[in-house]
Amino acid sequence: MRFRKLKKINQTKDKSKNKVHYARFSEKVKALITDMFMIYMPIMYFITYAVMGDKDSFQSSQLAVFSGVAIYGLVYAYLISKSGQTPGNKAYDIKVVDEKTGESISFFRALLRFVVFLFSATFLLGLFIEFFRKDNKSLHDLILKTLVIKVV
Repeated sequence: MRFRKLKKINQTKDKSKNKVHYARFSEKVKALITDMFMIYMPIMYFITYAVMGDKDSFQSSQLAVFSGVAIYGLVYAYLISKSGQTPGNKAYDIKVVDEKTGESISFFRALLRFVVFLFSATFLLGLFIEFFRKDNKSLHDLILKTLVIKVV
C-alpha cells in the first residue's frame, strides 16, 4: 500500500473519532417533557397539597408558583452539573457539555443556562434559532457556550 493511501486512511479514522453527534430538537423536547413529569410535577404537587393545603390557595399565590420553578431550576442545575444529564436527558441519551472541553458544566453555569432558557422560551425565538444552525444550538446554548450532544 502506498504511503499516500495509508495516510488518507489514518486521517479519515481520526476525523470519525472526533465527530460530535448533536441532539435533535425532538429529542430535547421529549427529554424536557420527561423531566417535567419526573421532577417538576412532584415539586408542584408537594407545594400545592403539603405546603399550601389545596389547589385554590396555590392558584392564588404567585410565590408558590415561583418557588416551584426555582426549586426545579436548582434541581436541574445540580443534575446537569453533576453528570451532564437529567432523567429525561438520560432516557433519550443526550448530555449537556461545555463547548470547548466536552466536560460537564458548573452548577452556576447550569443554573444560568436554566434562567436564560426561561427567557428564550418566553419569546420562542431563542428556541427556534436551532432550526437554522448546523450544530442545533438554541439561544441559551449560544450565550453560555454549551452543546447538547448524543451520547454514543
